[in-house]
Amino acid sequence: MAKDPRLKRAGVTGFNKPKRTPNHPKKSHIVVAKEGDKVKTIRYGQQGAKTAGKPKAGESDRMKKKRKSFKARHAKNIAKGKMSAAYWANRSKW
Repeated sequence: MAKDPRLKRAGVTGFNKPKRTPNHPKKSHIVVAKEGDKVKTIRYGQQGAKTAGKPKAGESDRMKKKRKSFKARHAKNIAKGKMSAAYWANRSKW
C-alpha cells in the first residue's frame, strides 16, 4: 500500500501522530487524523502559548486551575473525537 501523500506534506510519520510545528506562523502542532475512512489534516494550538502541559509533581495551583478551565471550556469539542482540534490540543498540550 502506498503512503498517503498527506502524511509527507504534513511531515508526520503516520496517522494520528501529532508533531510540533515551530516554524508555522500561527499554529504550534499538526496531525493527520484518521477515523475509519475519513482523513483530515488538523493544525491546532497557539504558537508560543504558555500551556499547562502534562501534570507535574509540585505543580502550582494556578497551572492546575488553568488546565481544569481549558478542559471545562472545551469539553464539548474534545468529546467530538479525533477529528477535532480540541481533542488533539487536550492530548498533547494540556
